[in-house]
Amino acid sequence: MSQITIRSDRKTDYTFTYNGEDVTLEAGSVISIANGLQNVVLPTCKMKIANNLIIVKE
Repeated sequence: MSQITIRSDRKTDYTFTYNGEDVTLEAGSVISIANGLQNVVLPTCKMKIANNLIIVKE
């Protein structure tokens, strides 16, 4: 399992589910998840994916 990084380019916080719990990615911040996307549920929004980086857009 590889690490994935999620970066927010949003002006508002973004909430997604990780291991069944809600996680808030603050506006403009970055979070790394050690075991990839296996236990991550990302709500529908504009995203850009580049290698192991997901960029959450407005």
